[in-house]
Amino acid sequence: MTDKHERPMTEATIKHHLDEATLLAYAAGTLPEAFNLIVATHLSLCDTCRASAQAYDAVGGALLDDDSAAMTAGSLDQILAQLDNGFDAPARHVSTSDIPTPLHSYIGDDLESIRWRPVGMGVKQAILRTSKGATARLLSIPAGAAMPDHGHHGTEMTLVLKGAFQDDDAYFGRGDIEIADSDVQHIPVADIHEDCICLAVTDAPLRFQGILPRIWQKFVRI
Repeated sequence: MTDKHERPMTEATIKHHLDEATLLAYAAGTLPEAFNLIVATHLSLCDTCRASAQAYDAVGGALLDDDSAAMTAGSLDQILAQLDNGFDAPARHVSTSDIPTPLHSYIGDDLESIRWRPVGMGVKQAILRTSKGATARLLSIPAGAAMPDHGHHGTEMTLVLKGAFQDDDAYFGRGDIEIADSDVQHIPVADIHEDCICLAVTDAPLRFQGILPRIWQKFVRI
């Protein structure tokens, strides 16, 4: 039997998407900058979520155009159903870089331009400069390495930019996004074939189980 971590690294279809509440908040402009960044980055890679985001933008525009519009039960579904007829998602931006376009103004257009800082156990991070309310960071996790067992005091979104990681029975490759809240306790493990580089956004500190990770946490601001 093949080990679940020993699958070939190929550019596979994105299987893990943004949820409806996040897409609605993004369309409404109510997310902190760090969450806006990770959503925009995922949308630049994911045709499915980009089409949904475009639909929510259209819904908002339709409601704003009609001052008398009142949202009733099922009205959102009705508008979305109308948009499905002939609606085409905008073409995906094609880039030769590992860095999706929304990240260029934060870190440059290639991985070599990132100023990594070691945080222990071979893991490196680069904290991005964003406004208050949430923190965005790039994480570089060595192939086959496991992150410490942790939970969450708030929400954590993790988007794979390169490589992949396994979390329980779920496998996350390039473009996949994982959303974890206070109910999630997990130990993500990088795929053994190459280092995993992720964009991670949090709105509260992580909740580590072990003493050493909790001490380490104070120095790395995670």
